[in-house]
Amino acid sequence: MTTRICLLLLALALVSCGTKDQGKRYPMQGQILALDPAAKSASIDAGKIGDWMDAMTMEYPVKPDAEFAKLHVGDRIEAAVVVNGDKYYVTDVKVLPKR
Repeated sequence: MTTRICLLLLALALVSCGTKDQGKRYPMQGQILALDPAAKSASIDAGKIGDWMDAMTMEYPVKPDAEFAKLHVGDRIEAAVVVNGDKYYVTDVKVLPKR
């Protein structure tokens, strides 16, 4: 029994050591204005993003590649912006239906 408890505690310790700060996540809504496949980035006209950014158009890296593949110029999206220090990217993209 003691061995099982020790192994469980060791496993929990290893899992917690393997996680790193993924940054703060903010919900985003916007429209895709341009795509750069080489850089895997999108120019997005987004509304205000929490307490991080006022409404504006800017380039956002999109991660992972499968999320970038969902995007087309003109799409309206909901997504998450992950901010970690001075680095940021868009993920968890949901393309909204056409109006």
